[in-house]
Amino acid sequence: MKLKIMYISEMTRPIFPFTAIVGQEEMKLSLILNVIDPKIGGVLIMGDRGTGKSTTIRSLVDLLPEIIVVEDDLFNSDPEDYEGMSNFVREKLKKNEPLKTNKRTISMIDLPLSATEDRICGTIDLEKAFKEGVKKFEPGLLAQANRGILYVDEVNLLDDHLVDILLDSASSGWNKVEREGISIGHPARFILIGSGNPEEGELRPQLLDRFGLHAQIGTVENPRERVLIVEQRSEFDSSPDFFKKKYKEKQEILKNLLISARQRLNTVKINSNLRIRISQVCAKLHIDGLRGDIVINRAAKALACFERRNEVIKKDISRVISICLRHRLRKDPFEIIDSGEKVQETFHNIFMD
Repeated sequence: MKLKIMYISEMTRPIFPFTAIVGQEEMKLSLILNVIDPKIGGVLIMGDRGTGKSTTIRSLVDLLPEIIVVEDDLFNSDPEDYEGMSNFVREKLKKNEPLKTNKRTISMIDLPLSATEDRICGTIDLEKAFKEGVKKFEPGLLAQANRGILYVDEVNLLDDHLVDILLDSASSGWNKVEREGISIGHPARFILIGSGNPEEGELRPQLLDRFGLHAQIGTVENPRERVLIVEQRSEFDSSPDFFKKKYKEKQEILKNLLISARQRLNTVKINSNLRIRISQVCAKLHIDGLRGDIVINRAAKALACFERRNEVIKKDISRVISICLRHRLRKDPFEIIDSGEKVQETFHNIFMD
């Protein structure tokens, strides 16, 4: 049975405004940073049921900026990025054919737990290839998600080999499909967002490390905030359009800020002293590899840019370091992920010298 995949923006269900979400600052910050700099590597959001994970993630749709894509290209290729172009576009360039372009909003694709490897990666029509010598490729979800967002709810319940495929593609920026000696590849650069309930199981440490950020969320405890959330949800369910109008101005302000931050990202600097201390923290915590160092630098720059500054300060690093490192800490098999205290303690010991 072939699943029909729709862009969330095309679905009929109303989308709750991102700026109306109460609390859950760590989750919102993680999502914002990834929109500003997709190279951060996505985010894994773990929390109890009913804490607004899916609602918050899907609310990003109304904030996503437009991108320029090559017309008629199945992979949303960027006409200015040769390395990220599909072979279809590259062939046009080799023939000196003009590239027609248009604008489209960054897409968010839902990946169902029932999706097969072929549905995710795409398939090759072997009969057509052998009989007619034509490589006909049926694009999968990775093709649709290129230069966009791929969202996997309950990612901890997804088969490990499928998670491996997603993380490898997100890391390399390329998807390769091979069948019976026939090979086809295409760009697959996307922000991978996963969510789940830790009570239903955690991802393997090797997979955890591949997510750029890790956000932990819990049920709101403050009674006033709980009442506000219930009232907002009731108002939204009663009249989604009226509720969204109340937040239209805030949504526009945040959307424009994200667009501006994306455009200015390459202008943000981080001095060598801060970079050295970041690496000292990672070394002190025995973080394997250099992904932790890289992600902290990127996340701190994205945060500085979001707050309209051209240089990273200690406060930026303090705010992002826990979500960058907590899932990379070495731990016993039965130990839950550190909530961030160990990371913050090490940060203060090194940065406050």
